[in-house]
Amino acid sequence: MPVLHRLSPCSPLGAAANQEKESVADVLHRDALRLRSLFGDDKDNFGGGVTIPNLGSPIQDLPGAFEYHVMAGFGTPVQKLTVGFDTVTTGATLLKCAPCAAGKPCDHVFEPSASSSLVQIPCGSPDCPFKGFFGPTCTISISIGDALLGNATFVTDTLTLAPSTTVEKFRFACLEAGFSPNDDSSGILDLSRNSHSLASRAPCPLGTDTFSYCLPSSPNTVGFLSMCGPKPELRGRKAVYTPLRSNPRNGNLYVVELVGLGLGGMDLPIPPPTTIEVDTLLEVHTIFTYLRPEVYVVLRDNFRRAMAQYKPAPPVGKLDTCYDFTGLNVFAVPVVTLKFAGGADVELSMDEIMYFANPENHFSIACLAFAAARPGDGQVIGSRTQMSTEVVYDVRGGKVGFVADRC
Repeated sequence: MPVLHRLSPCSPLGAAANQEKESVADVLHRDALRLRSLFGDDKDNFGGGVTIPNLGSPIQDLPGAFEYHVMAGFGTPVQKLTVGFDTVTTGATLLKCAPCAAGKPCDHVFEPSASSSLVQIPCGSPDCPFKGFFGPTCTISISIGDALLGNATFVTDTLTLAPSTTVEKFRFACLEAGFSPNDDSSGILDLSRNSHSLASRAPCPLGTDTFSYCLPSSPNTVGFLSMCGPKPELRGRKAVYTPLRSNPRNGNLYVVELVGLGLGGMDLPIPPPTTIEVDTLLEVHTIFTYLRPEVYVVLRDNFRRAMAQYKPAPPVGKLDTCYDFTGLNVFAVPVVTLKFAGGADVELSMDEIMYFANPENHFSIACLAFAAARPGDGQVIGSRTQMSTEVVYDVRGGKVGFVADRC
């Protein structure tokens, strides 16, 4: 399935026509909201691995969707909708559905009454994640104080990813269309490790990976999301793999271990007892990469020494290592290497290392696209670091792979 950035001129949502080019401050603000949703304590847990925030619109505030979109089909006959996808999500695929909340727009929504294959999930069913509720449908009302935000109802229906790829009796949550993300997308595909996610339900034969994605390098390019595709080595492509780890606090997460960093071909000195060996998330909807503060300081200081010949620029928010390349004819940036457990070394290109204020002109202001994580948060490998690389999730084999220069 083609993957488009939310600002792509090819996006069927028309987001590119309605939004101006983002500033660095805009990106950092989106990252801050995303990191808060990943590591903050502002959610209520209703059991079954499903969490719904107690503030704001669930589709907008849940950790999922919105930087990147794909087209998927729901129901019989197929209703094609543009949705986000996420590996770090709430344990449920979420979809805006009719009937729409009073006074709310009713565009880009799923119409349950038009699908002959839709089945309501009753309370008490193993497929209903809400415990202690009774009734003919698995529905919960979401409120703030005395204000009703809307209802979320769990159903099953046919999911169509391609004419030859369908998932029968796929569970998702129908959200009243009053829950409206600001990019007009219709919801989010859950690719987490939850037992009801698309990653768990996709009918993948032996010799295939569960899924893989390649994030486009800019809004003007196209990436892809592949379900049950042949393993890279069977396609003649070289992949490096790192083992998947388990997170005891959240079994829905794909966790890997970042064991070191390289700069300019040399290993960086991460001194004991400081260690980089903590849970690390590969994150689709966080832009920059966030490292534990003591690890980031080692990368930053060594990077600054290697770039001492270039004119520094003022920091921008959490991006504190910036340079002014205006007027130069050539410049060089030392290669950053991510070193994962199992010997998986991933070398980054210049566009994966640096964030350029003007992406169309590298001879401008640019900042190191890494920052320090908040104390106590996990490490996050952001989408800028992953772009153009195919990230392969072999869940059956318990590993994640990386294939360079795939989109």
